Formats: sequence, structure tokens, C-alpha cells
Amino acid sequence: MARKFLYAVAVLIVLVIAGAFAYRLYGTQLLRLALVPRETFRAERPIDAAAYADRAMWIARPDITDNPTLWVPAGYTPGKTPEAAVFFIHPTSYLARDHWNAPLGDKEANDRAALFLRGQASAFNEAAQVWAPRYRQATFGAFLTDIADAQKALDLAYRDVSAAFDAFLTQVGPDRPIILAGHSQGALHLERLLRDRVAKDPALAKRTVAAYVIGWPISKTADLGALGLPACAAADQPGCILSWESFAEPADPSLILDTYDATTGFDGHPRINTPILCINPLTGTPDAAAPAAANLGTLYPSADLSSATILAGRVPARCAGRGFLLIGEPPNLGSYVLPGNNYHVYDYSLFWANVRMDAVRRLAAFDDR
Repeated sequence: MARKFLYAVAVLIVLVIAGAFAYRLYGTQLLRLALVPRETFRAERPIDAAAYADRAMWIARPDITDNPTLWVPAGYTPGKTPEAAVFFIHPTSYLARDHWNAPLGDKEANDRAALFLRGQASAFNEAAQVWAPRYRQATFGAFLTDIADAQKALDLAYRDVSAAFDAFLTQVGPDRPIILAGHSQGALHLERLLRDRVAKDPALAKRTVAAYVIGWPISKTADLGALGLPACAAADQPGCILSWESFAEPADPSLILDTYDATTGFDGHPRINTPILCINPLTGTPDAAAPAAANLGTLYPSADLSSATILAGRVPARCAGRGFLLIGEPPNLGSYVLPGNNYHVYDYSLFWANVRMDAVRRLAAFDDR
């Protein structure tokens, strides 16, 4: 499912970059030619948790100068002594086809990842100190092919994430509340981390305030039961999973569903026609609807993406259909809206202030239980 779903997202993004006309003419052949690596996958030495004791292995952690996750829009400040720690896995930022996995020192990929962290992980900096590892992410083109090298690239990326998670747990200590979060490829790795680690460790599950698996579909019947935490049922519920995928209206998620429905869930059953988890970020509850007045603040980026203005009351949200989050008429957030009115790139920034409040509220409930 990982490769097939990201294939759909990749196609959508490249449509924005390359143009819909070219795609209609040349389709996947053009995309593969432009983005799939030509080299054979190179098995690289594993990175162990000890390597992540080095600050250079992190894009964000509390003792890093110019930490991108400490950015806030006007009117907000990071928490002075956040109680929790968040492990945040950034989305794909390596677009080159030179390698199947991003070199850790690739400046362009790292700068792009830092930009993502400013707009996404910064939402958590009131409730938690943010830790975001560098990892040898699978390149964008790995999601455009079914060859074995693509899955090997994803597996290598996940091993780095898992090693970084071990280091994170060691460095924050055994008793500190933790928040888990990611987006797109990062959410894919987070989903696997929940399945492989949290679901198998009751003590780890118990200290988890919430898991934000954003921009990645979770089947409520075929996947959720394997992840070690339930779906969030209430706005003040700790120890649960949130997930959503944002579309303006009229929404056309067919490209996502066509590939998603051809996959098999974690329980071994087909995902076809199964409901997708949708936690409305404006309410913190499942399958809900809320007016724009409930939106505490959406980030509107500047043209050069160097800053953003936050505006409240602009974007509504309602879970509909199979479980997609519909946001009404398309808001003008920039040029990265994907075909089908897919606001995947803006899943966090649409609801930045509500995500911030959600984390604070769930942490308070965690402390009171």
C-alpha cells in the first residue's frame, strides 16, 4: 500500500510541477523518465541509535541553533518549558534521481525539510520540544515504480527513522510524555513505527499523548487495529490517533482511491470500500463537521515562503464520503494545490492553530488521567 498510495500522491504533485497537458500526453512514462533513479539500489551501512547522539543528525531538537520548529506567526510564542517531547518525521524533500535514498548532507533536501518543519512541526512547540531527525528518505521517484529497489529505499529510510526514535527515547528519558507526528512519507514511517513499536510495547503506548498520522490514509477496519492506539473519539482524549487528508470542493479523490482500493490492509483483508479514518482537526473528533468560525488560524504563506500570516475563521472542515476532510471553497494558500482540489501540501497549515490547541488539550488530559 505504501508504494501505491505515494505513487498517487507523486503523480498529483508532478502534475503541478510538469503540467497536466504533458502528463496527459506522456503519462507515467514521462514521470518515470524524469524522476525514477537509474542506478541500482545501493545497500548502505545501517545507522544505529548511537549516531543520533550527534546534533548534526537532527534538523530540529532543543539544543540546535536556528531550530526551524521554533518559528511561530505573529501573536504566538513557543512554550518556555514544554512538558512533552514530539518526534516528528518530515515529508519527502529529496526530489533528485541521483540516488534511491537522500544523502544525509544534501543541502537542497535539508533546506526543503526545514521549510516543511516551520509550517508543520511548529504547531507543536507550545506543548512539546520538537525532535525531527535527518533520515535517508526515499527519493520522490521511488513512489513511481513497482521495482524492488523502491521498496528497499523505503525500508532503508524506515530503519533510519527507527534508529532515531530509539535515540529520541533515550535522550528525553523514560517518563516524559511523548507526541508522535509526521506527514506524507513521514506519516507512512510513523504508521509503521506505531505498528512495529508502540503496538508491541504497552509502556510506550501508555506514555504517548497522541499520534498525528497526517496526509496518509488509515483504514478503520483493515489497519487501525494493528497500530497500538485507538482512533481519537473525543477532543480531550489522550493516547489516540488523529488522521486526515484535505480536499477543497468539488473534491475528486479518485486517483487516491483507485490505488488505495487495490491494496491489502494490515489485517490481510482488502482495503477496497473500507472507511478511512477522519478526525476533524477543528473539533478533535471523528467524522465531524465544523464551520469556518471554529478555525482558530490558518497559515497563509508569503510568495517566497519565507514567512506566513495566520488568519482565523477562514476555512471550515467536514469529514465526508469514505473519510476525506472537505474544506469548502478552495482557499488561496499558494500554487501547490494538487489536481482534484487536493490540499495535501497544506494538511497542517490549514489548521495550524487548532493542531496547536489540540496538542495542548490532549497533554492536559494526559496529565489528569
